[in-house]
Amino acid sequence: MLTMLSPRPAVRRCAGAGALALALLGAGLPAAAADRAQPDLTRFYRQKVAWAACDGPDMPKDLQCGKVTVPLDYARPRAGTLELALARYRATGHSRGSVLLNFGGPGGAGISGLAEQGKQFMDLTNGYDVVTFDPRGVGRSSPVSCGEGGDDASAVTNENADLAHPQAVLKQLRVAADQCARVSGPVLPHIGTVNASRDLDVIRQALGDEKLNYLGFSYGTRLGAVYAAQFPDKVGRLALDGVDTLTEPLSEQGIAGAEGQQTALDDFLDWCTTDIACPFGKDRRAAGEQVVRVVRSLDENPVPTDFGSSFSGQDLVGALGQGLYSRELWPSLERALASLIEDGDARGVLNFSAGGVGLPRGNHHRGGGLVSADEVPADNLPSALMAINCADDPDRPAAARITSDLKELRAAYDKASPVFGRYRLTQLLMCYGRPRGTDFIRDRVKDVPSAKLLLVGTRGDPATPYRWAVETAARLGPSAVVLDNKGDGHTGYSSSTCVHRKVDDFLLYGSLPANGSSCPADGHVVGGSTSSPG
Repeated sequence: MLTMLSPRPAVRRCAGAGALALALLGAGLPAAAADRAQPDLTRFYRQKVAWAACDGPDMPKDLQCGKVTVPLDYARPRAGTLELALARYRATGHSRGSVLLNFGGPGGAGISGLAEQGKQFMDLTNGYDVVTFDPRGVGRSSPVSCGEGGDDASAVTNENADLAHPQAVLKQLRVAADQCARVSGPVLPHIGTVNASRDLDVIRQALGDEKLNYLGFSYGTRLGAVYAAQFPDKVGRLALDGVDTLTEPLSEQGIAGAEGQQTALDDFLDWCTTDIACPFGKDRRAAGEQVVRVVRSLDENPVPTDFGSSFSGQDLVGALGQGLYSRELWPSLERALASLIEDGDARGVLNFSAGGVGLPRGNHHRGGGLVSADEVPADNLPSALMAINCADDPDRPAAARITSDLKELRAAYDKASPVFGRYRLTQLLMCYGRPRGTDFIRDRVKDVPSAKLLLVGTRGDPATPYRWAVETAARLGPSAVVLDNKGDGHTGYSSSTCVHRKVDDFLLYGSLPANGSSCPADGHVVGGSTSSPG
């Protein structure tokens, strides 16, 4: 799912459910577009960024914004272009170039992320301009959307879905996919990490950097690994925190994600039921059952919001996923849930919702130009998350396989988590009706002949399990160095002073920890917590 931008505890595995999900999603895909011979891209590599003050009342005064232009389709660069939004904090002294940040997701917007979380990256301005960007299809960069009601496909996994007639389910999924394509416009067929990595290289050149220095969180580690495979001779210092898998299909990731989020919810309820203000009371078992009832009740009867939209149980599940990323957010999540349950007031929970449910939905791609912050569709983050994950995953179950396995698959996801299972299953099924994704990541991102890469894995990370850091390092080859963070939570940079220091030392001075070295558990949060989509 989403993003970096957060923490969590250990993931429990469900081998039976994982095997079922794997059986459902068969592999196979033609050669990736990245394998084609590329035409002349010289004009895109001749750009220089023109920086200016960022627009918007909530933007820090010292944050500068700019843009670069990239091909819509790298195979046909004359077929159209996209503009990508950039932002930076300038180096405080002599600048050796830039370090580029990606906050995860997929679907997390870099501009708003840096504006909100910039304080924790200020040490890096001792040597770098700290730069981020909204990837194609995300934030201000031709944002994708599924439009009003475009997420109604979640109905296929709800308790009352008629799984005895799976053809109706397939029809609903295809209608949803068609609507996403229609509303998102021309960027949707060209979204995904392989193209975003190419965009990274155009940005690198436009910033005037010979090599890419990069800090990526969660999904941002996938992007960094793909870049290292595509442009190994352009790798400078790359740090990857909260390492994503390069090999597990979405089905396996969905099971792991649902289990990890359920573990985080259990931990939250253990804490909440010891506090007098907990809206679920003091009975721990009853509290867990009440969460399930609230989600199902809101799915049946969504509550209105101040923006004219409605807030459903699945919206609540998405908000819970965000609020559970970091223990530092738990008191605020508790208060927001109390307002929702006791007063029917969803405003507090809306603050945790991925993408901000309040903004209008619609088609704002404007032929590849940037949009303003207030034009970003409310569903951009979940829509981009689905679009990018689908574009990166070559598995597409045939209609016959879905028909035969859907009921059992739903049971497996419900077993993984009675709260998050259906949400995760919806994300998996939403790839049906979309074109097959690339096989480049699974087949080609390995044995990378680049400069050393620093991979940070956190032992108690349920979003990106520690084993993914070890597996990805083995896949990337001798260039990968693993730092073992003994703490909890999703990613380590924002929650561990040790990780923070070692990542900064690597990026600033090239000081690389020994492979397999570790950081102790540390409850201190540096500059505030991050939050993610995945």
